[in-house]
Amino acid sequence: MPAKIAVLGAGTMGAGIAQLAAGSGHDVLLYDIKDEFVQRGLERTRAVLQSRVDRGKMPQEELDALMARISTTTNRDDAANADFIIEAAPEDLDLKREIFSSLSKLCPPETVLCTNTSSLSITSIASAAECPERVVGMHFFNPAPVMPLVEVVAGRQSSPDAVQAVLGLAAGLGKTPVQAADSPGFIVNRVARPFYGEALKMLGEGAATVPRIDAAMRAAGFKMGPFELMDLIGIDVNFAVTKSVYEAFFGEPRYRPHPIQQRMVEAGTLGRKTGRGFYTYEEGRQGDPVPSRIVSIPHKREAGFVPTEISEEFVLKAHIAAELEGDAEITARILAMIINEAASAVGESVASVRDIDTAMKLGTNYPKGPLRWGDEIGLDLVFAVLSSLRESLGEERYRPAPLLWQMVMSGTTGDAVGSGFHTPGEKGMV
Repeated sequence: MPAKIAVLGAGTMGAGIAQLAAGSGHDVLLYDIKDEFVQRGLERTRAVLQSRVDRGKMPQEELDALMARISTTTNRDDAANADFIIEAAPEDLDLKREIFSSLSKLCPPETVLCTNTSSLSITSIASAAECPERVVGMHFFNPAPVMPLVEVVAGRQSSPDAVQAVLGLAAGLGKTPVQAADSPGFIVNRVARPFYGEALKMLGEGAATVPRIDAAMRAAGFKMGPFELMDLIGIDVNFAVTKSVYEAFFGEPRYRPHPIQQRMVEAGTLGRKTGRGFYTYEEGRQGDPVPSRIVSIPHKREAGFVPTEISEEFVLKAHIAAELEGDAEITARILAMIINEAASAVGESVASVRDIDTAMKLGTNYPKGPLRWGDEIGLDLVFAVLSSLRESLGEERYRPAPLLWQMVMSGTTGDAVGSGFHTPGEKGMV
């Protein structure tokens, strides 16, 4: 049944959510503080849809009907009669708290209030509302009309009914919803941190170059290597998310930002948008890697930090071809850290095994869910890689997650012995 949906914020994300909701048959009210912002959002949406019409992917009548379902306003009070309000304002906690404080006074008790925050605490945002029980996180991924995943996040006081309503709305919009607890980074922004962090760590050690690390991870099935992806996202954006998660976890070593990123942000070399990051860019096309001496201070080391036999067995069981000597260690280090982070999230009840694997496949386009991959490799091998790194480097960032430790010590090591995060008869449960 069509709902009345108000979207607060007409930027790229807000306009995309409005397009998605109108395309699903809902009546949409698009709000921003200035009419020029609202009109810009509408024009962006119309241009995207018109290109589909021009390519024969959409009839003109469908475009016209969709746009007719979107009305606009610069008066927040006009959202009072919406069934759902989705806030898509900038990532500023004080701003979001002010918005939800006013919405809770404006709207009737049955209105569900959603925030599209990607990193801020839902509980903190909701605490400003008179009715925190009806505030729920609804994290879309950019571009909202295209990306299939929505993280639905329950704050400390979110009611089960409100959470279920948002799960239903997300599914009705054609998305795959996953449910997460209100923990820093939720699922995707937390579990993805080692993909970038461990790559930067190896670069800083002089263990491998930017193109070598990227090539090794593409060979593992990732669409882009970590440095290519950081350039695409924006090194400043990636750095800000890393700092946010690190600070939210009170300095947990696994999330520590790397000085390489900080220096690049200070230099204004932010990736594709500035024409230079880890690679050079001209007219949006990727060129040569930036010389290593500019982004790091490489040094030689005599031997790997993971025994060769362990890293080679790791990639063999992961069904990855390590083409060059040393590639196996690159792949094993990054994948083991991702799997460990996913295990940590399960152990802390951030989300279920199924939802974590689903989120990482749909939200980041990983070739496999990390916990499924860990089972296939063998959790004992993942544990061995982490333990080798911890012993070799003396860093607590490599300590195995408590749940991973417990599973390995109890012999629950993966599909090789018929058990792991995914049991033989039920995929997605510990």
